[in-house]
Amino acid sequence: MEKTTISKPPVVVILGHIDHGKTSLLLAIRNEAFTGQKPGGEITQHIGAYQIEKNGKKITFIDTPGHEAFSQMRSRGAKVADIAVLVVDAQEGVKSQTKEAISHIKKNQIPMIVAINKIDKPQANPEKVKRELKEAGVLVEEFGGNVPVVLTSAKTGFGIDDLLEMILLLAEMENLKTDPLAETQGFVVEAWLDPKKGPIATLILNQGELKTGDFIATESTFGKIKRLEDWQGKKIERAGAGDPVVIVGFEKVPKVGEIVKRFSSLHEAKSFPKEKKEEEKRVLYVGEKAKVLNLILKADVLGALEAIESILKSLEKENVVIRILEKGVGEVTVNDVELAELSKSFIFAFRVKTHPLAEELAKRNKVKIFSFSVIYELVEKARKLIMIISQPPFVKKEVGRMKVLVEFWREKERQIVGARIEKGEIKKGLLLEIWRSKELIGEGKIVNVQRNKKDIEKAKEGEEIGILVEGKEKIEKGDILVAFVKERPTINENEPVRKS
Repeated sequence: MEKTTISKPPVVVILGHIDHGKTSLLLAIRNEAFTGQKPGGEITQHIGAYQIEKNGKKITFIDTPGHEAFSQMRSRGAKVADIAVLVVDAQEGVKSQTKEAISHIKKNQIPMIVAINKIDKPQANPEKVKRELKEAGVLVEEFGGNVPVVLTSAKTGFGIDDLLEMILLLAEMENLKTDPLAETQGFVVEAWLDPKKGPIATLILNQGELKTGDFIATESTFGKIKRLEDWQGKKIERAGAGDPVVIVGFEKVPKVGEIVKRFSSLHEAKSFPKEKKEEEKRVLYVGEKAKVLNLILKADVLGALEAIESILKSLEKENVVIRILEKGVGEVTVNDVELAELSKSFIFAFRVKTHPLAEELAKRNKVKIFSFSVIYELVEKARKLIMIISQPPFVKKEVGRMKVLVEFWREKERQIVGARIEKGEIKKGLLLEIWRSKELIGEGKIVNVQRNKKDIEKAKEGEEIGILVEGKEKIEKGDILVAFVKERPTINENEPVRKS
């Protein structure tokens, strides 16, 4: 069967060093092409992607600046972007994260455009930036390479139009095509839980198309599409490759970066998440054998990040595994907090700030963000958390003790006995340990307590009572019954940590 290929909008990711203007540039691009119409629909959540139109052609931007998020998507096998825009501050030049972003772009063989931003600043020096890029392995067109450069100012809007023109030109050169009849596949850009509609996700398709009523699945969840919306919240009937689309219908919130596929039946879609990768199976196995401390690490520089990760791994104990779900250089973001909430993780921030929106979300969703200025403090906190989770989930607290005087009646797993309280107090609902000749032979539960054949709430030391016990083991005259409750162990967060 012959393929039916059509042009697709280029998907663009913005990468670069922190504070070089990635977010501002995305906002400037959006304002440049925005028609002035307010987004419609009911979904007002930040959806992680948007689409603009330039010269009658569409361009899709992943509205998640930062190579950390980009890496997270790539690590799950998603073909994230067709074009990368590398943002470099015209004053500061190439920095550590600039080099990391270059590494990611080259590794994934994505065509690149350099946006030398903040060109309006008095100390702007684009020629110096170009030389530093050459040293970092990026040869711009002016120096005989094939990487185009655009001078921009997100603040004034200078060069934004030129940048869009360059994106379209590069997309045309790449001859981006898609087959709408091909097997549908895309990736999750953003996901959240709406209190009214349930799990919602933003997807971008690489190929194929999606319609309302389709059955879909990712590696972690499945569902049937109940509603499709474009990036402005307007209801649509179908979505094609390159278009950002908001989907309502997943059974639970998928993970950012997961591959999305379409299936012919709900049964097939439901079965897909069970096909775990070997790495995922290994993590699950670890979780069954030991308790897991989930962490998200953010640091000011890559060197500190690597040092912290190495130290944390050395703190692992036989019954506690430290699992670092996400790590990166730069401030704590909303994405970090959302991942921490979904995975029940703590966030460790070393010499970096937390974005105000992320801080607000963390407070609202009770996500713990611990900030540190020295590694020693971070290590001490990790030790404290390890000590907390290594405790048993419950401890038994004895509240009373009885000696069995007489056996009255037993049927199946219920029995009535008479006993004298030797210590504490006894009441209905307490759990029991049954001891015989200093040996624990089983457990049970007090269903009812009587004195003089009348039901009572509780009885104290020295009183003789009748109790109805539920349990598998037969209680005999002379047995000692220890009544207890289960409590979660508590550790004072203000106490100093004992070093192991």
